[in-house]
Amino acid sequence: MVTLTDLLAHLPPAPDESGLFGEIQQAVIESKRKLVVIDDDPTGTQTVHNVELLTTWNSSLLTEALRTDSRLFYLLTNSRSMPQSDAAQLNHEIATLLRASSQATQVDFVIASRSDSTLRGHYPAEIAALESGLSSGVSFDGHLLVPAFFEGGRYTVNDTHYVATPTATSDTLLPAHETPFARDPVFGYKTAYLPDWIEEKSNGHWKARQVVSIGLELIRQGGAQAVAERLQHVTDGTPIIINAASYGDLAVVVLGLLQAEARGKRFIYRTAASFVRLRGAVESRPLLKGSEIVQDTSATQSRGGIVIVGSYVPDSSKQLENLLQVPAVIGIELPVERVIADEAAIVSREVGQQLEGAIRGGHVGVVYTSRRLIVGANHAESLEIGKKVSNALIAALREVTTQPRFIIAKGGITSHDVAQKGLGAERALVLGQLAPGVPVWRLESGPLSKFPGVPYVVFPGNVGGPDSLRQAVHTLNRE
Repeated sequence: MVTLTDLLAHLPPAPDESGLFGEIQQAVIESKRKLVVIDDDPTGTQTVHNVELLTTWNSSLLTEALRTDSRLFYLLTNSRSMPQSDAAQLNHEIATLLRASSQATQVDFVIASRSDSTLRGHYPAEIAALESGLSSGVSFDGHLLVPAFFEGGRYTVNDTHYVATPTATSDTLLPAHETPFARDPVFGYKTAYLPDWIEEKSNGHWKARQVVSIGLELIRQGGAQAVAERLQHVTDGTPIIINAASYGDLAVVVLGLLQAEARGKRFIYRTAASFVRLRGAVESRPLLKGSEIVQDTSATQSRGGIVIVGSYVPDSSKQLENLLQVPAVIGIELPVERVIADEAAIVSREVGQQLEGAIRGGHVGVVYTSRRLIVGANHAESLEIGKKVSNALIAALREVTTQPRFIIAKGGITSHDVAQKGLGAERALVLGQLAPGVPVWRLESGPLSKFPGVPYVVFPGNVGGPDSLRQAVHTLNRE
């Protein structure tokens, strides 16, 4: 373990984000490029507010989204739940549609491929697919790798990515490869030193020595101009590691990036959520209060809420354990062993009936998958097991007929499937955050929507301390 204080001790103080934000806003306006965030998991709206998100799309919807006055919008692909070949194909198709819509509207855009701040996801396959789909005779100079996510305690220093330890002080960090996230059965990795990580993930397509680094010394001593100059010399699709330990660091990077792009450089961004807020020129706002999220009517004030927990990471299991101690909560286990043993329909019906009873009784029904992680013999089998479990959760939700006061979904894949498949949401408006890194959506009504307008909290599996989920339920259930 190390501390963030020790890692930064030899550096100048972090830049002031507020002093640079106005310049970023002006540069974004002058660029006349809309930011399209292609999100592989619904948790990527962790830092923005008053932004539209699409869970489905076609040429017409993309054309409409490009024509709006907003500086950015999200496309939710949930591609992290797919085999790599399917994820790559989907990203290629989206890029092709975006290019056609851009030509039709004469609105230019840039892409942020938003992914996990603990280095899980289909990298570099999705970047390659996007570049291929967008290619129209103009090559990309490089792609930025920006995994820093401060709300979740993720920092990149000396080209190494660190994760704050939730059981210690927030200043105590572990290299990402020493955390449970690195042992993910599908997206595991051996090193948090990003040049070597890129070489590992690209199967040697890029060697560590080829990777360009934007270090904190350059950012804090040279400022945006130094960043722009470094980016000006990047060519041939090279990966670029962005070190960052604060929003001030990212503000300098974004301003330098915008300067380089204004001179004709062309990049794609592979990034966590913190970068998106600044590149989209979205001002920070205070956390939402419970009264801003849950607006009771006479029909809903006596009803309970829903919490669905699919994430298996240790942090989620501890949060679940603490939540189940709350008197107003009724725990409902979904046994994974029975689901994959072809009893999914029976299990979903049983769980859905229990959940319906909890809501009608004014309780918070907490549906959670049994905690023993069952994996397949290979990546494809593990993804298939996850798909079966997710489908069972969705089927259970469809058994519910009484609209709850709120819904919390814990885990990225779970959050996507509940919103799109369980609730039929095609669009959502990101209202803000309930807690750091925990976004709240208002699901918009549609032809297949269920419970339109219900507050929907997307609670990432890898965010929060031991009591965070319990506190979220308390805020929504009491205020």
